[in-house]
Amino acid sequence: MAKIRVLLIEDNRLLREGIAAMLTDDGDFEVVARSDDGDAVRQLKAAGKAPNVILLDLGLEKANSLKLMALLRDELPDAKVIAMDILPEQVDMIEFVQAGGAGFILKSAPFDDYIKTIKLVAAGTNVLPPVLTTSLFTQIVDSLLKSGESIPDDSVKLTPREREIVDLISEGLSNKEIAKRLHIATYTVKSHVHNILEKLALSTRLQIAAFARKDRPK
Repeated sequence: MAKIRVLLIEDNRLLREGIAAMLTDDGDFEVVARSDDGDAVRQLKAAGKAPNVILLDLGLEKANSLKLMALLRDELPDAKVIAMDILPEQVDMIEFVQAGGAGFILKSAPFDDYIKTIKLVAAGTNVLPPVLTTSLFTQIVDSLLKSGESIPDDSVKLTPREREIVDLISEGLSNKEIAKRLHIATYTVKSHVHNILEKLALSTRLQIAAFARKDRPK
């Protein structure tokens, strides 16, 4: 059986090399090029091998991931694009899907999830991220917020930085805008948002914003 050819674009060098090594060791994949930005297109042309699947970091620091995706789809129309991120913003994921993205992988997912997702997408199945699905629990939390009842948060211990980020999310700022405001990396903001969601038992940035409004003194 032919190997699935993968183009890997990830700006964290250790993660990029780690994913590439694990895919190569698996035996069912061939990493035809890897890069931290759009230079991957030049590498591919030099190698002469078109990928079946593109693994694209959705939060690239050097380039706009969605604009790069549009370029890649023009250059490599037959390749399926899978986004990778710590915790994606809903607006980013909606734009990604609208742009023709075929799948999503959480960077913290077990490697078996990488294998499964890549194989499913290569076979023509779309794999959407959990952030775009609505669970029963999410509906319950939304109902509590709309009814004016408070979210039980007696055990919630947000750090000063996390509380600051909650307030900025409630202002409507994106991860990149928060990073610029606080003079920290976008990757660091995403990590804080992930921790906040876990501590508050919420599933979306919109719920964080609603929580902030409820929690703010009148």
